[in-house]
Amino acid sequence: MFKGVDAMAPQYSPAVHIYMVRLLRRRVACALIVLLVGCARDEFPAGTGRVVDVVDGDTIRVKLGKTVETVRLIGVDTPETKHPDKGVECFGPEAFDRTKELVGAGTVVRLERDANTRDRYGRLLAYVHRVDDSTFVNETLLLEGFARALPFDDTPAFHDRFALAEDAARRAGVGLWGACRQ
Repeated sequence: MFKGVDAMAPQYSPAVHIYMVRLLRRRVACALIVLLVGCARDEFPAGTGRVVDVVDGDTIRVKLGKTVETVRLIGVDTPETKHPDKGVECFGPEAFDRTKELVGAGTVVRLERDANTRDRYGRLLAYVHRVDDSTFVNETLLLEGFARALPFDDTPAFHDRFALAEDAARRAGVGLWGACRQ
């Protein structure tokens, strides 16, 4: 028969051949996108999620599964930036910025709960750990002087540790301890 030509294969004009190659490329590209999007879903172990945004220095929003939760960092109190009665307090914007640096949008975090799981506003209460390097965010804010220790009887796990961190920052005069009148 014909050398180099499969007699059973349909013969297309160059224009049809180009169209079919482009169509095939589009289908492969679409299949890859579907595959990648499917693989990129936030499926983490229980108690682990991705930060959606930072509300203020001690409050973040985290996507846990299909739900976005407002999370209040247990045991720390940063100066206010959005409080309707208090306004912007000394070192509030700096604390807010530092929290964004530690756990900005997209950061994967592990949430550790204590005896009480929600506050009176319905926010999830948690100790927050960055997954990539295990940074304990609550304690870091205290050690660097961006927050005060805020002990409650219903969240006792780290009272002593947080008091020591705050005391170290206060004695060193870092953060709000050096910038704000006490």
